[in-house]
Amino acid sequence: MQRLKILCCCLVVVLFAGCSQHSQSGNTILLWHWMTDSHDTLVKLAEEYQKESGVQVTVRLFAPSDAYSRMIIASAQANVLPDIFGILSVKSIVADFIKAGLVADLTDEMKANGASWANSLFDKALADKRFEAGNIYGIKPGIYGVPINMTNQQMLYNKKLLAKAGISSPAVTFDGFIKDTQALRRVGITPFVSGWGELWLINCFASNYAFNIMGEKKVFATFRGEVKYTDPDWIKVFTIFASLRDKGVFIDGIVTKGNKYAEQDFALERVAFAFNGSWSVNVYRDMNPSLEYGVMLPPAFSKAHSLKIWGGAGASLLVHAGSPNKDKAIAFLKWLTARQQQVSLSRETNTLPSNKEAMPPVLAFVDPVLGEFFKGMEHTTHPTIWPLNEDPLVMEVFDRGIQAIIIGEKTPAQAARDVQRVKDRQMAKGNK
Repeated sequence: MQRLKILCCCLVVVLFAGCSQHSQSGNTILLWHWMTDSHDTLVKLAEEYQKESGVQVTVRLFAPSDAYSRMIIASAQANVLPDIFGILSVKSIVADFIKAGLVADLTDEMKANGASWANSLFDKALADKRFEAGNIYGIKPGIYGVPINMTNQQMLYNKKLLAKAGISSPAVTFDGFIKDTQALRRVGITPFVSGWGELWLINCFASNYAFNIMGEKKVFATFRGEVKYTDPDWIKVFTIFASLRDKGVFIDGIVTKGNKYAEQDFALERVAFAFNGSWSVNVYRDMNPSLEYGVMLPPAFSKAHSLKIWGGAGASLLVHAGSPNKDKAIAFLKWLTARQQQVSLSRETNTLPSNKEAMPPVLAFVDPVLGEFFKGMEHTTHPTIWPLNEDPLVMEVFDRGIQAIIIGEKTPAQAARDVQRVKDRQMAKGNK
C-alpha cells in the first residue's frame, strides 16, 4: 500500500510537470481519457479539429480504467487536472468534484441558441452528468458533462450454439431461459458467462431483477433504510443466483473471471449466453469476425414491474472549471459531439453516438447487433441518474454475498442478513 502511495505521488509530480508545460500554451488543450479502443480515433479527430480551428488538442490515454480513476483523484488533490477529463465513479464523487470547483457548469452553453447543443444529444446520455433540482447532493441544477457515446448492458446469445440445442429463439422469461440452459447442457454446451470477478457487473445484473421484482420505488426505499434486505422480494433477487447455480448455468470460475476473459469465452464460442455491454460489439469483431450472435433483454422473472437495464452515456467528458482554456475546451467538446464527428467516432469504434442526428447514418453501416443494442435504450436506467445510491460498503457486501451464493458458501437468506447488518451499521453511523 505504501509503495502504491509513493507511485501515485511520483505520477502526480510527473503530471504536474507536464501540465505546467502545457499550460504555457494558450492555444493547446489537454484531454485525458481511459478508452483504449477509441484512442486512435480521438487522436485523428483532434488532428482534424486543429486543422479547422488552429487549436491543438493533446489526447492522452491512461489505462486500465481503475488506474485512470485513481490518477484522476490524485491529480485533483494535487490540482493538476487537464482541461478535459472524465470521472468513472458514482454521482456522489462527481458532486464532490463540482463542490471543489473542479468541474465546469455547462448549462448556459447547452441552452444557448434555443438549447441547440442540448437538443442535439440523446436525453438519456445527457442525464449522466446532469443534476436535477432538489438533488440530494446539494449541487446547483445543471449539466456538468458532455456524453460522447451511449451504451447499455444486455444479454447476448450465440445463434449457432442455440441451434445445436434445438433452440430457434431464446426465451424471454426466466423459467424459459432455465429450460434453454438445460437443453444446452444436454448437448455439452456451457450456458452462461459474464465477468463477475468485477463486482459492478454482478451489481448491474442483480439490479435488473430488483427493479423487475419490486419496482424502483421499493429499491430506493431500501437505499433510504425504509425496507430491509431481508424482505421477501430481496430474497427473491438473491435466490435467482442460487437457482442459476443449482441448474449448472454458470461457466466454471465465473466469480473470479474478469470481463475481458468472459468476452474471450463468448467470442471463441465456448458459451451460449453472455451478459455484457454494447462496447462488446467492437471487442467481438476483433476476436472473431465470423461470430453469429444476437442481443436480448435479460429474461424477465416477474410481470409485476418492467425489467430495467443499465444504460445511458458510455463516456462523458468534463471540463476543468479552473482551466484558463475552459472556453476552448467547451468548443472542442461541442465540435466532437456534432453530427459529422459523431458519425466518424461511431464508424471507427462501433459505438452508439450520443448525437440524435448521427444515429440514422450510424445504424446504416455499423454491425447490426449494435442496432439491437440501440433498441434496448428505451429500457435503460443507471445509478448516475437515480435520485440516490446505496452506501458503497453495503453495495460491496451485497455483491460479494452474491458471489458467495454462486460458489455455495452462503444461502440467499444468509447473504441478505449479512447485507442488512452492514446496512444497519452504516445507517447508525449516518444518524450520529
